[in-house]
Amino acid sequence: MPEDLNTQLGRLAAELTDGAEVPVQLERPRNADHGDLSTNLALMLAKRVGRAPRDVAATLIGRLDLPAAGLASAEIAGPGFINFRFGSAQIQAHVAAILAADRAYGRVQTAEPKRYQVEFVSANPTGPLHVAHGRGAAIGDAIASLLQWAGHSVYREFYVNDAGVQIDRLAASLDARLRAAAGGALEIPEGGYHGEYLAEMAATVEAQQGTALRALTDEARLGVLRDYAVNALRAEQDRDLRDFGVVFDNYFLETSLYSNDSLPDTLAELKAKGLTYEADGATWLRTSEFGDDKDRVLVKKDGSYTYFLPDIAYHRDKLQRGFDHGINIWGADHHGYVPRMKAVLAALGHPDFLDVEIVQMVRIMRGGTEAKLSKRAGDYVSLRELIDETGKDVARYFFLMRRGDTQMLFDLDLALDHSDKNPVYKVQYAHARLMSIFRKAGVAPETITASPADLAHLTDAREQDLIKQISTFPAVVERAAAARAPHMICDYLETTAAQVNSWYHAGSPGRNPELAVLVADPALRNSRLALARAIQIVLRNGLLLLGLDAPDQMTREETE
Repeated sequence: MPEDLNTQLGRLAAELTDGAEVPVQLERPRNADHGDLSTNLALMLAKRVGRAPRDVAATLIGRLDLPAAGLASAEIAGPGFINFRFGSAQIQAHVAAILAADRAYGRVQTAEPKRYQVEFVSANPTGPLHVAHGRGAAIGDAIASLLQWAGHSVYREFYVNDAGVQIDRLAASLDARLRAAAGGALEIPEGGYHGEYLAEMAATVEAQQGTALRALTDEARLGVLRDYAVNALRAEQDRDLRDFGVVFDNYFLETSLYSNDSLPDTLAELKAKGLTYEADGATWLRTSEFGDDKDRVLVKKDGSYTYFLPDIAYHRDKLQRGFDHGINIWGADHHGYVPRMKAVLAALGHPDFLDVEIVQMVRIMRGGTEAKLSKRAGDYVSLRELIDETGKDVARYFFLMRRGDTQMLFDLDLALDHSDKNPVYKVQYAHARLMSIFRKAGVAPETITASPADLAHLTDAREQDLIKQISTFPAVVERAAAARAPHMICDYLETTAAQVNSWYHAGSPGRNPELAVLVADPALRNSRLALARAIQIVLRNGLLLLGLDAPDQMTREETE
């Protein structure tokens, strides 16, 4: 049975080193002109065998069976790298593999699958979600999808901060709106909430239970308003996220930590491990011993808990639920909180459990100036307004196409442009154009197959470059998952779409009709239909991975 390239190189390395195990690394060169695969094996072997790297590289090439590995050539580059180029049959075989895998193409079976808990958004239920929450939602959901495509088990969770001072201020702010609606002066408490959404909520509350509320004591009235406001805003946030294509496996309530024994149990474990001490009437945690810049207070002088203890209890709960790894998507205002949370997990014996991805703020720009879409949410642009303005797919893609840890200027003018200048439409148009080919051919895409004889007709340089591009999709998914970098998928899709559009238009009437897919020659027609189907699978899978639609038809595409 013929040996593949990796096996051949491993065998030759063992022969040259008298049986030593030398890892074989094969990578795709960043510059396509350097070939399809490259290895530094000769450089790694040179010291072991006492020869010049280029001399070792020449020996390896001379003893390789290139045709058996599906290769057309091998050449020495630089100080001793070896660059390989696939043979046509190997390139064409990728098309058959993609057709066979279909919706599974791009999914990777990792050698060590893990249980990941990805916590993201986790907004306080004190107002509508803003656009930075939307950016965190898109990035968190895409990271979760990448991990799933890389073969891991993923659990999406939203931590609801439904306890504490901010919730008390929310109730007081709603009460102030009710009193103002009854003829009093509007007196929003210090640190309260000013958005018009509270005026809307107050009108609803008054209509539903105004008389009953006026019969209650102030304390009881605020308790009812607190529960009503939190439930109403949680429902609104959930609707917005669902319309944004984000669905969670669980909403974890902070109040649940107060209603069971989580907080005292957590404090007791920390004390039992010798991680706390008493000073100035308060209980402190020794986080400075585990990488934090100073120790932190857990219990104040008055006996009340700081916000840090519930956060520790929540992460302790994650560990108790058996997750192997936790990933938190936090806003830029939490940047300084990362060391202390990592420190406490290290103190509990889990220094490698948590990774935190920081997502920076978003500014919405229109016509070169910062845009304010409405005043309902107060002093920020809400996610709902952005979805209504641009649509789900555009908003998600724009949030995903840049690294999350960089400041973002969301170009509303570009987002509303329905041409190929808009990157998400560029990718979706490419997918729709391929679907239009299948309609014109009168074939259902899922019925398209290809034999080796058919694929042998894919000899044009554009076609071979496209095949090489789509064959790298699984590797891109794997790298993006490892780097927690959805933007890498966006970059890949845009590059692929540009090649697709070039190939599509090259075969247009008046240009090079012999390069069209639907040519008269049935064998060539079948081969190009197979290629079109393989490309369509990759574009569709990439869009779906990001939570975007892969449209079968778009008006602009049909016009062209």
